[in-house]
Amino acid sequence: MIFEKLAGKHVLVTGGAGFIGSNLCEKLISLNVKVRCLDNYATGKKVNIEALITHPNFELVEGDITEVETCQNATKGVDFVLHQAALGSVPRSIKDPLTTNKVNIEGFLNILYASISNKVRKFIYAASSSTYGDSKSLPKVENIIGNPLSPYAITKYSNELYAGVFSSIYGIQTVGLRYFNVFGKKQDINGPYAAVIPKFIDSLMQYKSPIINGDGSYSRDFTHVDNVVQMNLRALIKDDSNIKSHTVYNTAVGDRTSILELFKKIRKSLAIYDEKILEIKPEFGHVRQGDVPHSLASIEKASQELGYKPEVNIGKGIKKTVDWFYKSKYE
Repeated sequence: MIFEKLAGKHVLVTGGAGFIGSNLCEKLISLNVKVRCLDNYATGKKVNIEALITHPNFELVEGDITEVETCQNATKGVDFVLHQAALGSVPRSIKDPLTTNKVNIEGFLNILYASISNKVRKFIYAASSSTYGDSKSLPKVENIIGNPLSPYAITKYSNELYAGVFSSIYGIQTVGLRYFNVFGKKQDINGPYAAVIPKFIDSLMQYKSPIINGDGSYSRDFTHVDNVVQMNLRALIKDDSNIKSHTVYNTAVGDRTSILELFKKIRKSLAIYDEKILEIKPEFGHVRQGDVPHSLASIEKASQELGYKPEVNIGKGIKKTVDWFYKSKYE
């Protein structure tokens, strides 16, 4: 297995108790990697890493990336950093741009500079498809972006700019993974900023009509978290230790699904457990401010340079996710 070479390495996962971070921690532990998890539970949950806490290769550090000393201590003695900690959500950033900026830009700068100070070999971070902004070209390719459409998008693009400049000045290798609408197990189903897939699942399990923003024609390159984990691991093992540079890769499937199609797929998967769910129809609301109509990634660069091949398509991913949420609630 190509990821076996990671065994014995020491990896810091910031936001390790969050949705994507906890999936990364779980996979890394299974590969015999020494994992340090940093989280302040602003959006992460301790229950996500509960099964790992007593593992001898797992270390939990409760702290905040907006604190410089915390970042300096957390990056000591690690080979790699997988930086997942951030405040997500376009609506959240519109409502509270100051906090989004503090966490996503100041926090990013803190952990990146700490990684340089402690001679971390490679810094891989969660970038975002929101960086493409108002660019209308499809599919999205890494070197063509538009103007950002939200404070959140600005923060994620700023991360890329900082990573590029710091690689050039300080000689650290940085890799940005532009995530496209990630979904899967452990994603937060509650709260005002829950992503569309867990919100749809939750509504349907309660026999409620989910609200679709707009007419349902907007489309996204929905990406199951297993594909995201694979991309992080491939970025880790790429043998380019002599290249001190910054690179970004789309982290997606290379296919798109409309929101209305998505609803129907989720409804069909849940109907396996309860046929009454098939009778539920969605409600349609206003288009959200800052939303782009369509998103579709080119994964050619990741395929050629990292050997990336998505293993979970939208159909398989929805089934896996629905099964996990349903069993978590009822079994």
